[in-house]
Amino acid sequence: MNICGGFLVCKNRGRVTRGQAIMDKIVGQAGNLNDLVDYQEGSVVSKEIIKKDKGTVTLFAFDKGQGLSEHTAPFDALVYVFDGEVEIMISGAPHHLKAGEIIIMPANKPHALKAIERFKMMLVMIRA
Repeated sequence: MNICGGFLVCKNRGRVTRGQAIMDKIVGQAGNLNDLVDYQEGSVVSKEIIKKDKGTVTLFAFDKGQGLSEHTAPFDALVYVFDGEVEIMISGAPHHLKAGEIIIMPANKPHALKAIERFKMMLVMIRA
């Protein structure tokens, strides 16, 4: 991809955000989740691919040992793990997920995540 004025790509002489560039890759055509977000050593990488008033879809890549500290969200959050392994704590109860598994983190319940092995997930939040 090209860099254009500090943005990821140029499109019709306009600026396209990183999330829009990712969305453009998969709108109306098949894509592979693993190809849309990359691991970075010692880091958590996130890429928002859909952002609407009523909800978001975000891809994450967590290096081994990385995580998110306990927090709450005002909406249910669906997590789909598509690579690796993670422990998700919900209201103090551990849930061990591997690639291909899914869980819903309920609204207003404390939750945290920690990568057992590096892992990638898709987070879907619907605000309704």
